[in-house]
Amino acid sequence: DIGNDEQLYECPMCSLTCTNIQILQEHVDLHLEEHSFSEGGNIRDLELAQWLQTEEDNRQRSEEEKREREEFKKLQVGKNPWDHRVQPSAPLYEVPYTISPNTTSKRLLMFVFIFGLLLGVIEALCKYYENENKDVRHVWLSTGVDHFHSSLGDRGWGCGYRNFQMLLSSLLQNSSYNDCLRDTMLIPSIPKIQSMIEDAWREGFDPHGASHFNNRLHGSKAWIGACEIYSLLTSLRIKCQIIDFHKPTGPTGTHPRLFEWVLRYYSTDNEGGAKVVCTSKPPIYLQHQGHSRTIVGIEEKKNKTLCLLLFDPGCPSQEMQKLLKQNSDGTSLRLLRKLVGSLKEKQYQIVAVDGVLSLEEKAARCHASRVLTSEKIP
Repeated sequence: DIGNDEQLYECPMCSLTCTNIQILQEHVDLHLEEHSFSEGGNIRDLELAQWLQTEEDNRQRSEEEKREREEFKKLQVGKNPWDHRVQPSAPLYEVPYTISPNTTSKRLLMFVFIFGLLLGVIEALCKYYENENKDVRHVWLSTGVDHFHSSLGDRGWGCGYRNFQMLLSSLLQNSSYNDCLRDTMLIPSIPKIQSMIEDAWREGFDPHGASHFNNRLHGSKAWIGACEIYSLLTSLRIKCQIIDFHKPTGPTGTHPRLFEWVLRYYSTDNEGGAKVVCTSKPPIYLQHQGHSRTIVGIEEKKNKTLCLLLFDPGCPSQEMQKLLKQNSDGTSLRLLRKLVGSLKEKQYQIVAVDGVLSLEEKAARCHASRVLTSEKIP
C-alpha cells in the first residue's frame, strides 16, 4: 500500500531512506536551504534528473506495478489517490518531462511531492464542466497545463519563471512544437530559465531589457515579465505576441477588452458549438504590476458574462488538489475563476503563443526587438 508508513522513500540528493513522506519532505527542504542555486545548481539538476531516469530504467514489471499504473490513470482523470497528503514547496530543480502511464508510483511520488508539480487539473476541469455547472453556456480550456507553485526559495519574485514552466508544460504536450523544443526534454529550473533568457539576450533579443538587468539574471532574485518571456519564446522559434491592455476599458477600472480578446483567442477552436471545448491552444501568460499568472481557459455564462480561469503560482498545491476530487461541488473553482470585476490593475500585458517561426522569421523578430513593441488595446 503506497499510503502505508512502512513504505520506504529515498532522498534524490543523498542515500538516506525515510519511512515517512513528511520526514522526506523536511529532509529535502534542508538540502534546499543549504543549496545556493547560484553555485552548482546545474550539477544538482543533472544529478537529480539522472537519478529519476535510472529509477525509471530499472523498474521491474510486476503485478504491483500494474496496480500502480491504474492509480496513475485515476490521477489523469481527476481522482488523485494521494489527495489526502500535503505537498511541500516546489524546489528550483529541473523536472524530467517523461511522465507516461508506465511511470512507476515511486517516480510519480517524486514528481508530486518533490517538484510541487500537480498533474491532471485540466482533465478534471473538463470532466467537471461536462457533468456539472448548469449556469455555464460554453467553456474553452487550454491544451493540458500542469500547475507549478512557488517555493520558499522563490516566493515573492519567482512567479514569472513558474508561469513559464506552466506554459512550457503545455507546449511539450503539443506535437506542433516538437521541432522547436527538441533540445528541451526537461522543464527547466529557475536558474536554467535565467540562463536561457541570458542566451536570448546574447543572440540580440531586447537589448534595452538586457541592459536593465545589466545583462545578467542567473543567480539573482530579479523579477521577469512579459518582455523576457517574449524574448525567451522567440529565441526558441516559438511565435508569440505581447498584447498591452494599457488602460481600463470598462467602468470602475475594469478591463472587459482583455476578456473579449481571450474569448476570441480560444473560441476559434469551438467545434460545433460544444459546451466544453478542450482546445489546441496553449495557455496565456498574464502580467500585471508585481505578479503574473497563467490563463488556462475562459467561461461564457448563459447571461453572456465572461470569466477567466487562471493558474496562480502563488496558490498552494494542497489547495489546487481539491480540484482533482471526483465529488467536487465546484467550490474549489473559486481558486481559478476571475470575473471582469476581479481584475482592476491599471495595466495588464499578455504573451500569447501562436505557432512556430522559421529561422528567417526568428532573425527578423530579433532585429525588430531592438525596440521591443507591443500591440496596444485600446
